[in-house]
Amino acid sequence: MTKVLKNIKGDKVIWAIVALLALFSFLPVYSASSNLAYLYGDGNTFVYLVKHFAHLLLGFGIMYWVHKIPFHYFKGLSIIMIPVVIVLLLFTMAQNNTIGGANASRWIRLPFVGVTFQTSTLAAVVLMAYVARYLSKIKDKKISFKESLLPLWLPVFLVLMLILPANFSTAAIIFSMVIMLVFLGGYPIRYISVILGSGLLVLTFFILTAKAFPDAFPNRVDTWVSRAENFFNDKDTSEDYQIERAKIAIARGGVIGKGPGKSVQRNFLPQSSSDFIYAIIIEEWGLIGGVFLMFLYLMLLFRLVIVAHKSSDIFGKLLVVGVGLPIVFQALINMAVAVELFPVTGQTLPLVSSGGTSIWMTCMALGMVLSVSSKRSVDINEDESNPINAKKEELTTEENPLEVLSEAI
Repeated sequence: MTKVLKNIKGDKVIWAIVALLALFSFLPVYSASSNLAYLYGDGNTFVYLVKHFAHLLLGFGIMYWVHKIPFHYFKGLSIIMIPVVIVLLLFTMAQNNTIGGANASRWIRLPFVGVTFQTSTLAAVVLMAYVARYLSKIKDKKISFKESLLPLWLPVFLVLMLILPANFSTAAIIFSMVIMLVFLGGYPIRYISVILGSGLLVLTFFILTAKAFPDAFPNRVDTWVSRAENFFNDKDTSEDYQIERAKIAIARGGVIGKGPGKSVQRNFLPQSSSDFIYAIIIEEWGLIGGVFLMFLYLMLLFRLVIVAHKSSDIFGKLLVVGVGLPIVFQALINMAVAVELFPVTGQTLPLVSSGGTSIWMTCMALGMVLSVSSKRSVDINEDESNPINAKKEELTTEENPLEVLSEAI
């Protein structure tokens, strides 16, 4: 253990925030799992606690392993993995799993181990790294919209269209994050406007097709429409039931909460250990616990900005924003759903909710961020090993420090 701790690199504050979120998650997951334990088991919640611990342990192992990889390697890995995730998404969709007639093809079962894996979460991380690589490649180059269609937007829309039928919220988050990343990466705004318009047209066409031919292919369009209608209108549905129970839990929590393990609404909320765990946290830990949790995510956002700002490599900057910001964005969406600021989305609370794939992919993304923060790049390694390069850099700094500083920023 001591050897492992000595080998930990990167931003120590991010390591601390992730550790705090993981430690904080145990009591809420243990408490909220009672509903699942009685519905699908013999009432033993300890099994779910052990399962959550195993997911976190594997997640931290993934984060440690990924953060040891020099971040420039992710350029090539993203190119290799894009075809892989497309094949995985095609395989996932081909299963045609349905629940109540709606598309539920989100997971695949890994052979030999029997563990389910949500392919869209892996696709999201790989796609953001791929977009960051492309943007760093065309930096300071004048490029036409036609030139960027195949290398940039074709993989993006392929991934989104394979995720959309079964998971609109994930597809919408990925699309939003890609648009944000290309905007920050200097992609022309007029081209972004075209992509936004095209995305809305494709979504509209998909919804109209699904409505006109409901039996043509499994989809969740009716679920999306009903959730939107429930959010803007007062209707008694299953989603409305969850929101009402979540608001009751928040109201019961007050300022200091009812105490760990004393939640009542955990017995009524169907997704109390995943989608609506934030409501259970407030019921047990009160407003203080809810604000503390939000503070941790905002601190993570602050450190992501710091790491991106300090990176001297344009790919490193974009990679941190691309894979790191969606974690905070997803957390805020989960919290917003619990307090009825957003319609029900099905998004979990990163590193806190139970669930293996979400924890593993979040840790993988944070490992990439930590790799950037440790400044393990090719250029640095070459400068350290080549005294001529080091001397050249030293002379450049002496001759024009303002230019070097501006390039680093």
